[in-house]
Amino acid sequence: MPIYEFRCKACHHRFERLCPVGESGENLSCPACNTPNPERLLSSFATRGVEGGKGASCTTCKASNCSSCH
Repeated sequence: MPIYEFRCKACHHRFERLCPVGESGENLSCPACNTPNPERLLSSFATRGVEGGKGASCTTCKASNCSSCH
């Protein structure tokens, strides 16, 4: 299950929840003020790269041996 980020429409409190895929927030309430139906936010995500940078490349130089590709 993914972790989704939500924001309360009343108090603007931001919080995260482990939810089933596609959860819209309609079954949730704000943990700060208990207002129902928070807004689901678009969040950034992280990925794991190749260990040690070998074989990886940065988007700037397209090389795997520059100082920015660690």
